Amino acid sequence: MRHLFGLLLKKEIDMEKLNLTPEEILNKEFNIDFKGYSPAEVDTFLDSVLEDYQIMEENIQQLLDAVATLQKQIKDLTARNIELEGRKMAFDLSNTTSYSSVDVLKRISRLEELVYKK
Repeated sequence: MRHLFGLLLKKEIDMEKLNLTPEEILNKEFNIDFKGYSPAEVDTFLDSVLEDYQIMEENIQQLLDAVATLQKQIKDLTARNIELEGRKMAFDLSNTTSYSSVDVLKRISRLEELVYKK
């Protein structure tokens, strides 16, 4: 479990590595050369966007893996819980039955004592 929390904490650190925010991408303005936008500036910006997307893809995959692991743990623990509840019910029934039998035997014993004493 600590490992999964470590993965989730790592995601926060990876998110800090991002170069751009959605607002920066939206508001990005390129300088215009005499023939249009500066190709070097556009390439640099797109490299940053690509880098961020790669980090996000890695984060998403790690989170999906963590979710799958947690879902498997939930499934295993649910099955174990059902098994233990079944055992508890069987145990409770066996204890109730044995106590009932003991009570019945005690009553029979008392009735026999009353009948044979008279």
